[in-house]
Amino acid sequence: MTVSAVVFDVGRVLYRWDIGHLFRQIVTDPVRLEKVVSEVITEEWHFQHDAGRALAEMVPERIALFPDFEAEIRAYATRFNDTIPGPVPGSHALVGRLDAAGVPLFAITNFGAELWAGFRPTAPLFDVFRDIVVSGEERLAKPDPAIFALAERRFGHPAGTMLFIDDNAANIDAARECGWQVHHFANAAQLEADLAERGLI
Repeated sequence: MTVSAVVFDVGRVLYRWDIGHLFRQIVTDPVRLEKVVSEVITEEWHFQHDAGRALAEMVPERIALFPDFEAEIRAYATRFNDTIPGPVPGSHALVGRLDAAGVPLFAITNFGAELWAGFRPTAPLFDVFRDIVVSGEERLAKPDPAIFALAERRFGHPAGTMLFIDDNAANIDAARECGWQVHHFANAAQLEADLAERGLI
């Protein structure tokens, strides 16, 4: 089926994401650093914000659980952009080529609303995107099928005509089950080959 629109994930598809990148800047003790990233500021805990929980709830709760790590927990909330080292190599160029070819671009991202508000102004790449569904704003997160149904309504294209690109296998499986075309992202070179084969670039 012809692709009428391309829908990107953000983290680890368009932008690198590494919680440790922040804490390697501020924690000098390797033992403490390991505890921060393995027990205190984990991706699993972070995903609560992606799903809609407010930082005003999460941060004090986490400090109560790990009082010796208050500085690091507060840094997560105030310096989150430092967990994003930069673009995924090659991906931004593909966005530019798709946009130049007139392909409608969208995104579905698991991203906390407050943290997205702080990151989005630093990322002019998204100026060419027609709409972005942000999990924290909707209180729906991938791989919940409801977020794909919402995106289909918002984007105005039938699921079967949209190509969804994500690095997470569970999200890819969910999108496929919802009738979307999919690309399981590993690197920009493989994505480029898929986009070319589909006649999109």
